[in-house]
Amino acid sequence: MNFPSLTRPTRSPYPTYETYRTYIETRPPEIVANIIICLIHQTNYLLDQLLRTLEREFLEKGGLRENMFRARVARREQGKKR
Repeated sequence: MNFPSLTRPTRSPYPTYETYRTYIETRPPEIVANIIICLIHQTNYLLDQLLRTLEREFLEKGGLRENMFRARVARREQGKKR
């Protein structure tokens, strides 16, 4: 059994239980378990994407301390130009 709407991102930016209520409450337990497993896999995929993005940004732009240092130096430079 395939639930294509479960494998596509939902239209809601913040899906809740209500988003999946009709699938979960009208199916046998085995199907519900598979639906939940699909949702877990989707969540893992999205978290992996987020971690890759954060790692890339960290390597390209630096961490919090580096960014704070750059901001302080830029602010000092602005003060000297006035």
